[in-house]
Amino acid sequence: HEMGLGCGDPSQIQIVGDQDAAAQNWNFVGPMQNLTFAAKMQHRIYWGSLKELVEWSLKTWMAPWSYIASVLYHDFYWYPNRGKKHLRHALESQWGQLFANWEEMTANQEGWDFYPPGKTKLTAVIEPGGKFAKKLLGILAHTVKEAPEVSNLLRRKKHFRDK
Repeated sequence: HEMGLGCGDPSQIQIVGDQDAAAQNWNFVGPMQNLTFAAKMQHRIYWGSLKELVEWSLKTWMAPWSYIASVLYHDFYWYPNRGKKHLRHALESQWGQLFANWEEMTANQEGWDFYPPGKTKLTAVIEPGGKFAKKLLGILAHTVKEAPEVSNLLRRKKHFRDK
C-alpha cells in the first residue's frame, strides 16, 4: 500500500458478495511482528545495517569459513543430535513415505497410493555411522573446494602452473 502497488486499506475496497466478510477483523499483524532472531539477522544482512559489512566479507578469504561453520553445525551437530528425530517423525507420516518413495510411485485416478509406514528408503540416512561421517567429510571438502574464493585461487594456481 505504501509503495503504491495496490490498496491495502479495507475501508477503501468495495467488496461484492459476502458483506459479512467485509466486517470481519482477523487481527492480522503480518509476519514482521514475530520474527525469530535468525530472521531478524537475515533482514539486517540483506536489507539493513549489516548489508555492506557482509557483502564485503563475502568477497574475502573469510567466506569459506561460514560454509565450514554451517556444515559443521548442521551436518555434524544438529542433524545427528536434534534433526534426526524430526526427520524420523516426518518420514513415518504418509506424506513422508510418499516423498521418500516418489521414484517408485505411480498415480492412479484417485491420486497417489501411500506406502505403509516404515518402508522408506531414507531411513538409512537417519542413522549416523562411519559411512555417514565419511559422507559429511566429503560434503565439507566439497563445500570448501567450491567456495568462490578457494576455487578462484585453485584456478589461478592451475593457470600459472600450466604456463
